[in-house]
Amino acid sequence: MSRLLGLCLVLWLGLVPAYAVEPDEILKDGQLETRARAISSELRCLVCQNQSIDDSHAPLARDLRVLVRQRLVDGESDETIRAYLVDRYGDFILLKPRFSADTLLLWLSPFMVLAIGGWAVFSRSRRQTPLHAAALDRTERDRLEAMLKDNDAS
Repeated sequence: MSRLLGLCLVLWLGLVPAYAVEPDEILKDGQLETRARAISSELRCLVCQNQSIDDSHAPLARDLRVLVRQRLVDGESDETIRAYLVDRYGDFILLKPRFSADTLLLWLSPFMVLAIGGWAVFSRSRRQTPLHAAALDRTERDRLEAMLKDNDAS
C-alpha cells in the first residue's frame, strides 16, 4: 500500500509545473511576485530559445528573472520593463512577438497558407471533369435486366 501511495505522489508531483525560479529570487510582496511571474512567462530564454525565462534553468535566464524583479521593486511598470528588455535584446526575447512591419510576414503567413491551399483545392475541383457513365450496348443491357430479374425472383 505504501508503494502505491508513493507512486501516486511521484505521479502527482510530475503534474505540478516545474518553475526554475529559485527560493532566493522570490519577492516577499505577493503582488510584485505575481507581476514578475507574468512578465517572465512572456520572455524567451535566449539560451534555451524554446522556454520562458520562468521555466529555464540557464544562468542567463536567472539573471533576467533577477533583473525583472529588481526593476519591479524599483517601481517600474510592466510595460517599461518589457520595453527595456526589447531594446536590449530585440523582439526575439518576446515569446509572442508584437505585430509590426518586421513581423508582418510571421503573423500573416498562416492566413496566406490557408488562402493558397483553399484556392488550390477550389481550382483543382473546378478543373476535374465529372465521370460520365458510358452507354450500355444491347448485350450488356440484356445481361443487366436478366441479373435484376434473378435478384427480384430470389
